[in-house]
Amino acid sequence: MSNDFTISDLRQRPDFCDTVADRIWRAWWQPHGHPLDHVTTRLRENLTATPIPFALVAHEGDTFLGTASVIASDLEERPLLTPWVAAVWVDEDARKRGVGAALVNRATRDCFALGVRRAYLCARPAMTGFYQGLGWTLIEREVGRRQLGLFVRDNDCGISSAP
Repeated sequence: MSNDFTISDLRQRPDFCDTVADRIWRAWWQPHGHPLDHVTTRLRENLTATPIPFALVAHEGDTFLGTASVIASDLEERPLLTPWVAAVWVDEDARKRGVGAALVNRATRDCFALGVRRAYLCARPAMTGFYQGLGWTLIEREVGRRQLGLFVRDNDCGISSAP
């Protein structure tokens, strides 16, 4: 497994903003008829100085590999749960290199560094093993119309705020 990539906060690499928006749009929004500019506008919220939301980008120099975000809410069926690790995406040619795991772990660690005690994540059933392997606990199955798994991760799981 190669870790010859960098993970940057999108605020430090805004040049990746359009690429991140495109990947998020194609994966989750385009199939439901939402325009790309809707996603781009929402993603630009990650460029502000507020602690949450924030987005991360994995890259090799100027080559995009993947992304993950931390947002206030990601599952309309559970509006009171916050914050969420969301929009985890790794380009197909960068998969199986540890990029996704590194992005999720960094997003979780950065979230906990803000003083968050518990983070949430939702995913398709096929991704259950991946997230459980990273220390996430599945607490609910088949949530909502998309039939997603709901995962939780507590700050007492050994993730420090150190980089």
